[in-house]
Amino acid sequence: MAERRKFPPLAGELAAEFAGTMILILFGVGVVAQVAGADIGDHDSIAWAWGLGVTLGVYVAARISGAHLNPAVTVALAAFKEFSWRKVAPYIAAQTAGAFIAALIVRWNYSEILAKVDPGHTIKTQGVFSTLPGNGTLPVGTWGAFRDQVIGTAILLFVIKALTDARNAPPLANLGPFLIGLLVVGIGMAFGSDAGYAINPARDFGPRLAQFITGYGGAWKDQNGDLYFWVPIVAPLIGGVLGAGLYKLLIGWFLPSDDVEPDVAKPEPEYETA
Repeated sequence: MAERRKFPPLAGELAAEFAGTMILILFGVGVVAQVAGADIGDHDSIAWAWGLGVTLGVYVAARISGAHLNPAVTVALAAFKEFSWRKVAPYIAAQTAGAFIAALIVRWNYSEILAKVDPGHTIKTQGVFSTLPGNGTLPVGTWGAFRDQVIGTAILLFVIKALTDARNAPPLANLGPFLIGLLVVGIGMAFGSDAGYAINPARDFGPRLAQFITGYGGAWKDQNGDLYFWVPIVAPLIGGVLGAGLYKLLIGWFLPSDDVEPDVAKPEPEYETA
């Protein structure tokens, strides 16, 4: 029998966060590249592909890491003592790395198409990888986009908490990831115009960095020339804590207590491989 090697539990969790986020971005950024570059699909196909990417990414990582796939989720859980603060920075790094690598793959795969439709790699196709206020065309400024990202991410965390709270009749038969994916589809269809519904700092920053190092010199700015990259980082972090807090205030406090312990209090499992 082959010798079994033990790995630190955190290593497995980070690998899962990396892989799950990579799957999410491969589908999400990939569909936008297809729509913008090849004119195949529309807003609805973008919303559905992002939702499917979330669903599949969560299924990939859920067993090992809990499938946060989003720094806003990680920070919100830690803020309410449902996740260890010592894991927050490593989780965010793994999520961002997964998004970065996925965006590089999409950039490489669609290199000919993007070069054809936008030879200068300008604002015309910048939205393939990173978000812009008003999706680059509508009259929405920096602070309007900031407001939108706070609201959208608050909705995301509020409903995620409702779907995953064991005291609140959560979906059974492992349907949670599917419904979280539908939640993202809904946010995209209802809150997609003001800022492209990043609702995830890793989703925006990782691909934004990838596009910057592959020829998009204006990646850090919006269509107005304003420094914009910080909006889909800061606003979702605020919105996530707000949404999780509102769930606790409006729903969580009124649910019956049980013996379920938060992640931070559980003994960490050992992950082994042959």
